[in-house]
Amino acid sequence: MDKPVAAQDAPYETEVEEGKTYAWCACGRSATQPFCDGSHEGTGFSPVAYKAEKTATVFFCGCKKTGNQPLCDGSHSSK
Repeated sequence: MDKPVAAQDAPYETEVEEGKTYAWCACGRSATQPFCDGSHEGTGFSPVAYKAEKTATVFFCGCKKTGNQPLCDGSHSSK
């Protein structure tokens, strides 16, 4: 697998807690999007760690094309 699967063509609006680390799914196969559930096994992809600097709402990438992993950079808008 050389390209990730787009889980959705929009970001995942997610509330994160300060100091907590999240494992963002980079392959797009996880059933617990936007987070990793281990479905990347054998794909060559690995989850991307995100440590919340503050409690806030963030937008995790859903299309898996972002240049700012794991956060959305609007890449889903360019076809």
